[in-house]
Amino acid sequence: MPTPSFEPIIESLLDTDLYKFTMWQAMLHRHPSAQAEYRFICRQPPAFPLADLATEVRQQIDHLCTLRFSADELDYLRALRYIKSDFVDFLSLFHFQRHFIHVDAEGDDLHIVAQGPQVHVMGFEIFVLAIVNELYFRRFQTAEVFAEGRRRLESKIALLEAFSREPARRFPLLISDFGLRRRFSRAWHAEVLQTLRARVPQYVTGTSNVALARALDVVPVGTMAHEYLQSYQAFGKVRLRDFQRAALEDWVQEYRGDLGIALTDVVGMKAFLADFDLYFAKLFDGLRHDSGDPIEWGEQAIAHYHALRIDPASKRFVFSDGLDFPRALVIYRHFADRVQPAFGIGTHLTNDLGPEPLNIVMKLFRCNGMPTAKLPDSPGKEHCTDETFLAYLRQVFGRA
Repeated sequence: MPTPSFEPIIESLLDTDLYKFTMWQAMLHRHPSAQAEYRFICRQPPAFPLADLATEVRQQIDHLCTLRFSADELDYLRALRYIKSDFVDFLSLFHFQRHFIHVDAEGDDLHIVAQGPQVHVMGFEIFVLAIVNELYFRRFQTAEVFAEGRRRLESKIALLEAFSREPARRFPLLISDFGLRRRFSRAWHAEVLQTLRARVPQYVTGTSNVALARALDVVPVGTMAHEYLQSYQAFGKVRLRDFQRAALEDWVQEYRGDLGIALTDVVGMKAFLADFDLYFAKLFDGLRHDSGDPIEWGEQAIAHYHALRIDPASKRFVFSDGLDFPRALVIYRHFADRVQPAFGIGTHLTNDLGPEPLNIVMKLFRCNGMPTAKLPDSPGKEHCTDETFLAYLRQVFGRA
């Protein structure tokens, strides 16, 4: 049971990223019986052992599993035109099952594994990451840290205000908050977004956080993540070589023109473009970059559209790989007259107060008893615990 001083970190099941709902709906309709395993990973040595948080993490997850969607939250989701009524009906009955997720400490390491029906465990990811982050950074919450965070936020605003004096380009600068997973705290996340929306609303136009989008009347943004495409590596009716095409085709059939940004780097940009033929290039509104050099990636995408005789200026390019404001502006200036650029900025927005952010993820490792893997274009971002499958995937897609 929680202690008397227990402070819940998650108080609404809308306090997650939009793409969790969009992938969730697609899986419920297309692969409702899939079984999945997700694992928590910390990619760098933290300032203190994450194992110290195990008891508090368990308490927070216990609380998470008591939450339900409220009637007004369901009404909000139902009003999004791409959310179907039967999915909202499912959510009206949904709550997280505590026996599907396990939290353990082993030495200094924190182990969190969610395993069970994919439509029941896939939603844990963002909540777990937000919980671990906020518990970890509670030890750093001082007046000096918040003062530094506000100083840095002012410098970001000043940078955008200076940018506003540059000559206008063909397409505007659009920035969305993608910082929920690694935020310093829920309260800080809200303060940052509220401040940016008040001061530079012409540039900060959306957020992936559905709860904040609803509260601030901001557009919720997001389509698909790696787990969606990776799941298709394990679906028996799909050849491994065809998993990207199958995932994209199901997305097209599910959303019929909505949510048309495709993620490109599950097995690398070259392999993605080999599957992204004229059919998909016409059906999808654009592409999302999440690994590799963004300028090289964008030039590859432009060349691909030209080869298909599609005007790249008709397409949206979303950049979301570890961006800060200066890097986003460099990319914007490079592409703003040729394509429609947009930027998802995460940690640099919601956890830039001085203490080093945690590089934590919770990734899909197995689906239907089979391993899944990610082979992006950036070293250090790949993951797979099955070397045999990883070698096979490399061979199939010509990755050295």
